[in-house]
Amino acid sequence: MENLSIRCWAEDDRPREKMALKGRSALSNAELLAILIGSGTKKKSAVDLAQEILSSFNNNLHQLSKKSIEDFCKFSGIGEAKAITIMAAMELARRRDQEPPESLVHVKSSNGAYQVLKPRLSDLYHEEFHTIFLSRSNRVLCTELISKGGFSSTAVDSKIIFKKALDVKASSIILAHNHPSGNLKPSEQDEALTKRIVAAGKLLEIQVLDHIIVGDLGFLSFADEGLM
Repeated sequence: MENLSIRCWAEDDRPREKMALKGRSALSNAELLAILIGSGTKKKSAVDLAQEILSSFNNNLHQLSKKSIEDFCKFSGIGEAKAITIMAAMELARRRDQEPPESLVHVKSSNGAYQVLKPRLSDLYHEEFHTIFLSRSNRVLCTELISKGGFSSTAVDSKIIFKKALDVKASSIILAHNHPSGNLKPSEQDEALTKRIVAAGKLLEIQVLDHIIVGDLGFLSFADEGLM
């Protein structure tokens, strides 16, 4: 028997109506995704299609956020427009998380730095190198993307880092990059790069406080591990 269209469901079971009646927290991930999808196929409702998509990504929103237009278009019932809608929603969620609350304006620990960096560096399928620039009181002046690379590496020019530090009058900096593989262990190149930047910072009297490696499920702090 063919699935009933969403219009034929009880009002309390339709995602849009359910949100209006009970609020957004009452909806499952599949129901929220179904609202973005809008419509299903002749054989599947939007919710069924959303459940299929989520199931194929292990019901993991982090995996979902990494997928491309081509990945979504592999599902019957998903065209380019719907794929872009899903990706736009995921990007809005990322950008929302990039606006840290006031309690994180001052970075006083490796975990504080990670909270600033997490929305920028998690869920990426390529490697990026960022730097947090801090005032004398460890207030975040800005966080900048320094370089972008491939899956396993990215080239970093320390001159770019210290030019920005001088421009914003930073007293100290925190280095950061992500490991898309999820392995948080620093490579020999990571350690060598950190040592070079620390040495350059000493000449300019700009302290390098830490180097954070970000993965999908956590982080590693060079300072905490005694690697600085």
